[in-house]
Amino acid sequence: MNPVVATLLELLKYVVPALIVLLATYLVVNKFLLAETQRKQIALLRETQDVSHRLRLQAYERLVLFIERIHPRNLPGRVYVPGMTAGELQSAMNLTIQTEWEHNLSQQIYVSRQVWETVRGVKEQEINMINQMAAQQKPEATAADLHRRMVDAVLSEPGALPTEVALEIIHDEARKVLSLGAVG
Repeated sequence: MNPVVATLLELLKYVVPALIVLLATYLVVNKFLLAETQRKQIALLRETQDVSHRLRLQAYERLVLFIERIHPRNLPGRVYVPGMTAGELQSAMNLTIQTEWEHNLSQQIYVSRQVWETVRGVKEQEINMINQMAAQQKPEATAADLHRRMVDAVLSEPGALPTEVALEIIHDEARKVLSLGAVG
């Protein structure tokens, strides 16, 4: 046999198995690295979902607190100062609602459009109710007169108050998020 061919065959005896081992090693390492990358991506996704889940629940908590704080049975007592007139109480309640609203504006990115629009509608209805009742008062009316009128309106309301409807909508959505979080 030709010495060149013999040398070439001898060389191929070592190179071919080495190439096969190299290829097999490459495929195994590549598959391992892909699996590891996927595992890390899944772990990161779960962690992100956990953080998102907590932020959503905190948003629901903040919106429930907002609704409770602007509820007609709670708001006048929080802002009342002895000696106030009805007009001063009206202004204080409107300012408090607006301040609380601005404090909670960022929560809209964590809740559904339905919840956010409901909360926005309740805020507007509460402000309108306060302004209407204050407009119906005599100029010399006291804050106590306006407060009494608001309590009477709340007690005589035949259906659920807007704040109560909003709380139910928020609770329903929060329950859905909690149940999905327990599964996911």
